Amino acid sequence: MKLSRRSLLRTTAAAAAFATVGLPSFAQEIDELVIAYNVNLPSWDPTVGLSAVNPTIQGFYQSVFDLFIPQNTDLSFGSGIITDYGWNEDNTQVWMDVREGVTWHNGDPLTAEDVAWSLTRAGNPETGSPIQFVWGKVENVMADGNRVTADVNEYDPTFFKWMSFLTGYVMPKKYYEEVGADGFEAAPIGTGPYMVEKFERNAFVRLKANENYWGGAPEFKTVTIKFVTDAASRVAEVESGNSHVTLEIPYEEFDRLKEKDGMAGIAEPVSDIGMIFLNDIEVMTDPNVRKAAAHAIDKSLIIDRLLSGYGVPIDTLQTPDYAAYDETIKVAYDPELSKKLLAESGYGPDNPVKFKIQTTKGFKPKDYEMVQAIVGLWRRVGIEAEIEVYEIAKHFELRAADQLAPAAFYNWGNSVGDPTTSTGFAMFGPSPHSVWDGKETFDAILPLWGEADEAKRIEGWKAVDRLVAENAEVIPLLQYVQPIVHAAGVKVVPHRSGALLPHLMTRA
Repeated sequence: MKLSRRSLLRTTAAAAAFATVGLPSFAQEIDELVIAYNVNLPSWDPTVGLSAVNPTIQGFYQSVFDLFIPQNTDLSFGSGIITDYGWNEDNTQVWMDVREGVTWHNGDPLTAEDVAWSLTRAGNPETGSPIQFVWGKVENVMADGNRVTADVNEYDPTFFKWMSFLTGYVMPKKYYEEVGADGFEAAPIGTGPYMVEKFERNAFVRLKANENYWGGAPEFKTVTIKFVTDAASRVAEVESGNSHVTLEIPYEEFDRLKEKDGMAGIAEPVSDIGMIFLNDIEVMTDPNVRKAAAHAIDKSLIIDRLLSGYGVPIDTLQTPDYAAYDETIKVAYDPELSKKLLAESGYGPDNPVKFKIQTTKGFKPKDYEMVQAIVGLWRRVGIEAEIEVYEIAKHFELRAADQLAPAAFYNWGNSVGDPTTSTGFAMFGPSPHSVWDGKETFDAILPLWGEADEAKRIEGWKAVDRLVAENAEVIPLLQYVQPIVHAAGVKVVPHRSGALLPHLMTRA
């Protein structure tokens, strides 16, 4: 497909917005790096609101803000604003050492007070942090020199892992108190590798390199990230040369584009998984229906035929990269078993069980098409599912309110690889991230939140995964392989978390 500049400008809202501010210059030497991203950025505060727990926008946040503790590209934990940390002997207090010599984007020095204030603020339920239930487990957060200490009111073995995960960002105490929430949203500052130069809501953000970044200034001094939520439009962006880098495009397009002159591609597994939430409402209260739905899905076939072989089939909410992965837990593809289970509940091809399944479309490669294929497989055994397409932001709203449809396709990110942040929050009913309310699973999970014996804790989560799989309370599908296509003049370093980070990009 060959697009003219005019037709391309009509293609996306992002491009339309660029028409008003001027397109970046594309000389042979790349001066301004342009990225076509697959999601929008609803909010700049990475610690509060539903956007803060959207794993797919963490790349934006990590370009501007620093996590307390960063993760390296292989998901190992690095040294960041917090350089060292630990527990006291009886796990009643935590301590953290804060990096010295770091400055905010406005030139103010970062201090241990900023870290203490950020932790206190995130733990205050009035601020609206969706992870308050983790940060609220410490109190009396104090700064003394470059060390921060806090009392622990409830032991959480994953506390420091959360410092590398959703909402685990350091915020500027002095600046935030001066400008307030609205002022911060209008002009956010962090300590990260890039500063926000211009932000057009629903269109793009332009970033300027932070020359004083403690980790070293990024090579590309100006980066524009367009919000291009349509997969076909992202393909057009890189193929036309209007963007240098994009991600999450259909795999057949990835295979085609990476072979073109002047282009290249990377496809590696990331920590994200594709899964189907089953909400225990309506027909999903019948275990035969749930089990029939799970056994009717041929995951390997979907990966081979629809995803061009890019993907790793999974049967629990753990990928092979995660701490509690158990390869012995299997949910076999067995359509005859599905028919038998449905027949026991009075359903079959002539009297199908009916429910709705929700999905995104273009948010992840072939997300909608995968659901179409699954619905086709279900139809063969006696399940008639109606597809409803929703935006990812709508998914968060519905899930937080426990109002998802009986089945809902979703991408779950878990870069820290801990079972609490996969099975734990997805399957523990009181969590705002779960829609499963079954008491048996609740009782199995409850003691694990504070288990101090690490080996016992991991084995406990494996037992929960086995229970969940046997009762078909969720349908895990695959570990994603993330396709990234880019101009040959750019060297892209992928991150196992799935975050596409411009400060890791250099000129080839």
